[in-house]
Amino acid sequence: MVDAALIQACADPGLKPAIVEKFIEQAGSPDPLAITVRSGTRVVLVPRPSSPDAAMELVRQYAGKAIVRVGVTQYPAGLGMSDVAELKPDLLDACANLRMGTGLFAKVYRVVMKWYGSARNEAFDDAIEAWKSGYFEGTYVFTEPDPGETKLAVPRAGAGDSNGDADAADPPTPGRDSDFDPNTADTRVDLSKIGGRSP
Repeated sequence: MVDAALIQACADPGLKPAIVEKFIEQAGSPDPLAITVRSGTRVVLVPRPSSPDAAMELVRQYAGKAIVRVGVTQYPAGLGMSDVAELKPDLLDACANLRMGTGLFAKVYRVVMKWYGSARNEAFDDAIEAWKSGYFEGTYVFTEPDPGETKLAVPRAGAGDSNGDADAADPPTPGRDSDFDPNTADTRVDLSKIGGRSP
């Protein structure tokens, strides 16, 4: 469990402390020297480093060859860097890691919320999964532009909506259009060739 005072002092101010706590609990680690290395779907077992120097040695050894996550937020080491020499020991400092990690997670969360149109439980769960995998809906979230303040999605016209009809160009949809008759629908799949010979 990460100290509440550390969260207050170091976490991204755009995230509520309760969200930061849940984020670290579900996707992070209480150990500032925690290092996770993945190669494809395989987790590479690495010894727990005994010091920040030993931890940096491990990070440099695997960064660029595998996915390396570091520290309390399991921050993706080497993100945006072209050379492992650019890696800095502040990755292993609990406060600096918390600042970087929560800042990046806040952006990931906004990317997911924009897709959902609002902050829902599902959006948070998907943001956690996106943090762990790096992807959401096929997009690499860490390099995705920050959408900033996300606007709520405009609800689709439909049942219970009193302001206007559905777009006339929309095909009728069962369950949405009460006058939809499946017997008069166009043929979607041509079944006339079944059992016949190819020309």
